[in-house]
Amino acid sequence: MMYTILLQAQGGSGWTSMVFMLAIVVVFYFFMIRPQQKKAKDQKKFTEEVAKGDYIVTIGGMHGRVAEIDGDTFILEVEKGGRIKFNRSSISMDSTKAIANKK
Repeated sequence: MMYTILLQAQGGSGWTSMVFMLAIVVVFYFFMIRPQQKKAKDQKKFTEEVAKGDYIVTIGGMHGRVAEIDGDTFILEVEKGGRIKFNRSSISMDSTKAIANKK
């Protein structure tokens, strides 16, 4: 008798728990996954649009102007003519935009 009551209680809440789980997945997608994908897409677009002469900041905090671009690498010109080679993926979109907004 007791097992029958427990089985009936579980059977009734099966749909409810499935809907609840689906709702959690949808909320997780819209608040976690989708914004990350958008941010990654914006970062990639930003790094592809960097041109010679642009002032940028790398992820490591190096400030300078782009002196040369060669495929996936670029030469960053820093103080007193110093030049350092970096990968395009090392450009920090957030820091570069923050510096540009201060000027």
